[in-house]
Amino acid sequence: MNIRRRKHWGWGFEDQQPGVAEVRQTAAGLAAHLSPALGDVVLGEVQGPVPLEAVELAPPRIAPPARLADICASDVHARATHALGKSYTDVVRGFRGQFAHPPDFVARPRDEADVERLLEWCAAERVAAIPYGGGTSVVGGVTPDIGAYDTSYNGAVSIDLGALDRVLEVDPVSRAALIQAGACGPVLEAQLAEHGCTLRHFPQSFELATLGGWIATRAAGHFATVLTHIEDFVESTRAITPAGVWESRRLPGSGAGVSPDRMLAGSEGVLGVITQAWVRVRPRPSHRASAGVHFERFLDGAECVRALSQSGLHPANCRLIDAGEARMTMAGDGSAALLVLGFESADHSVEHAMSRALAICAEHGGAVSDGRDPRDRAGGDAVSSWRSAFLGAPYLRDVFVAMGVLSETFETAITWERFPAFHAHVTAAVCEAIESVAAPSGRGAGLLSCRFTHVYPDGPAPYFTVMAPARRGEEVQQWMAIKRAASDAVIACGGTITHHHAVGRDHRPWYDRQRPEPFAQALRGAKAAVDPCGIMNPGVLIDPLT
Repeated sequence: MNIRRRKHWGWGFEDQQPGVAEVRQTAAGLAAHLSPALGDVVLGEVQGPVPLEAVELAPPRIAPPARLADICASDVHARATHALGKSYTDVVRGFRGQFAHPPDFVARPRDEADVERLLEWCAAERVAAIPYGGGTSVVGGVTPDIGAYDTSYNGAVSIDLGALDRVLEVDPVSRAALIQAGACGPVLEAQLAEHGCTLRHFPQSFELATLGGWIATRAAGHFATVLTHIEDFVESTRAITPAGVWESRRLPGSGAGVSPDRMLAGSEGVLGVITQAWVRVRPRPSHRASAGVHFERFLDGAECVRALSQSGLHPANCRLIDAGEARMTMAGDGSAALLVLGFESADHSVEHAMSRALAICAEHGGAVSDGRDPRDRAGGDAVSSWRSAFLGAPYLRDVFVAMGVLSETFETAITWERFPAFHAHVTAAVCEAIESVAAPSGRGAGLLSCRFTHVYPDGPAPYFTVMAPARRGEEVQQWMAIKRAASDAVIACGGTITHHHAVGRDHRPWYDRQRPEPFAQALRGAKAAVDPCGIMNPGVLIDPLT
């Protein structure tokens, strides 16, 4: 059987990787489109990635025992594809063949019994266990960089849950489904579709990310209001910890103490390996309406979105995109901010809700996209262009790396009354950082854009995109300096270090500043109880008790 293999350095599969000539052709068109942001900067020759056969990895420090050998692999492809996530710096490092911290081997358990045996061995041999879903972390959540935290580990294993990918049961009465944690978005949706259901959780990582990864990182998905994070869909969760099975009772809600489900949501693999979950599903929507609305000023659009979020209309999509990003995604000409607005239902018409929402937009100076009749809800080219750009962004970033363009994001959340000042301060700090780390030929070039990914009655989740000419060979240091400036500004202005990208290793310094110290002590205690040897994803969220 011919099984598709993932690319060893970037997004997607090996058979999706275009050749250098095709990348050059794509890059030429992109360079012209990027010129308003990058100016007259000459990006240089398009480069190709270091091929897998030229990748050199440090030899494994430890090998699995014979009883686990049939589920483990230590070949170059397995170790390289599990050495990095999918942040900009991860892609750059993989592109250049730099895999400084590969796992010693990759384990692919077939069932929970395999997970239990593996964790038992890891604890006995002091081997770090790194849960791995789709490998889409953009914050260093799956990188086996354990030496930076403790040099006493004898090795590291990446635990790939990809074989646990089935929808095990569907309850049509309560509208819930039991799904294994290794099921990626398309796989679980295809199985749910057989029952006329959908989870309706569509993050940008949907193609590759898994249910277990979504829960472990508190991923946010399709809905811009009300149901935003994956824990809103979780009914119960099951995980294997070094101390035993962690399984919550399946209930619609419970006030019995601290929620075991909520404690696993966002645990990022430090407490155990999530193996399956009951999640709330729904009929596939049959009524939809979408529209694009333009605003001359981004802050005017923000005020409109605040009114929409507090109106009780609960749009499924309510994403405000500033003029710069609208132009970059070909959803506008750069003269106005764009609001992508949408409603959907499996039960009733959404026309009334859309009409009222557009009336609110008009009250705030919004104009329906393309000047069309407001009764036309197709959404127009602006909405479809933005949606296509959103879904294709992970693939496009691989091309950006090849052509020498720095492209990365950071996101946060803040309350409405603080947003204008917050947006101004963060923008200024990051623009200054972009300029300060630019190569001499790249000074004055670059773009910082902002959009709202999710909105709440008390505040938005701003999502910033940075684009600038990269310093070839120094991209990692260049982005890290910008990222530090952005993170410092976000925390100083009262925002969260992450709304939905998780903490991982990259956000640890700012997460440590954000969380209350008594909570940090409680988390250490919880980890010590279920992971007494400290083998689960060391360095993420919390350092083990010593």
